Amino acid sequence: MRLRTALCSAVSALSALALLSACSSGSTTSASGDTPLVGVDYPRSDTDFWNSYIKYTPQYAKKLGLSLKTTNSQNDVAKLTANAQTFISQGVKGLAMAPQDTAAIAPTLAQLEAKKIPVVTVDTRPDSGKVFMVVRADNRAYGEKACQFLGTKLAGKGKVVMLEGGLDSINGRDRTEAFNACMKKSYPGIKVFGEATNWDGAVAAQKLQTDLTAHPDIKGVYMQSSFGLSGTLQVLKQKGLLVDPKDKKHVFVVSNDGIPEELKSIAAGKIDATVSQPADLYAKYALYYLKAAIDGKTFKAGKTDHDSTIIQVRPGLLEDQLSAPLVTADGATYGGVPSVKSDDKSLWGNNLG
Repeated sequence: MRLRTALCSAVSALSALALLSACSSGSTTSASGDTPLVGVDYPRSDTDFWNSYIKYTPQYAKKLGLSLKTTNSQNDVAKLTANAQTFISQGVKGLAMAPQDTAAIAPTLAQLEAKKIPVVTVDTRPDSGKVFMVVRADNRAYGEKACQFLGTKLAGKGKVVMLEGGLDSINGRDRTEAFNACMKKSYPGIKVFGEATNWDGAVAAQKLQTDLTAHPDIKGVYMQSSFGLSGTLQVLKQKGLLVDPKDKKHVFVVSNDGIPEELKSIAAGKIDATVSQPADLYAKYALYYLKAAIDGKTFKAGKTDHDSTIIQVRPGLLEDQLSAPLVTADGATYGGVPSVKSDDKSLWGNNLG
């Protein structure tokens, strides 16, 4: 009887050790070398575009064999800084972020560099500081594509409103500067009313309504992202301007993002074009470059194997500029810019399950 009791005790001890070992091997750290732990800070979750990015991120982390910790800085650089401290304490081996204030993030980048934690920024590029890679599309091309579309539709004459994002963001500056420069060069007969909105849909709607009241002959709107979609459609409807594109009262609207609602609105004739910002590829290549950094890989400027181009922005800073096509109802070419149809299955906005 005593022998049986002793054997049972030994088996229980071995089982406990086995269980402890199993729990240890399932850790979310990179101690095993199989699943490096990385952090991703989501910049916001109040837009369809960023909610799509949030949906894609864990999917690609799993495909790339990465363990994931996430936070949400809610468009607040102070929260982003605090979240970075949390990631450091959790022992992440790399960090992806999308700082909306691209100047104020520099001290945080310096701290992460000192701790040898590689950083990939998504959608935005820091004004200063080092990161392993910037993953974004060519935002100047966004402004130029919107300009060429509206310039063509208005035959080079008339008035348009540009609902700017935030000029504290490299994206807002790039899109604004490029749109204005293109209009000045290619369509000098078009008057542009630039309206700062800080990526706020309510502000955008209010300013658009004011402009349309003062200038009822406005024939074009450029929204720098889909944040302004709902408010713009509401204002146009209130003004009796939400009409078929063939109606002479129609106001031509171009957006940026490529969310499903934009694609549906193009097909329905409510808006006319968007630039499809690749939410899926932002998630995929942010994590791809983090894994590459952890593995000790390096990159240089030039064409990639995924239909993009890496450029050197400044010494020591590379940016992978992903493809972002102009999307229209007819898939035609506008001002030399080719477009794809809004129902094209290659667009991520048509593939959200």
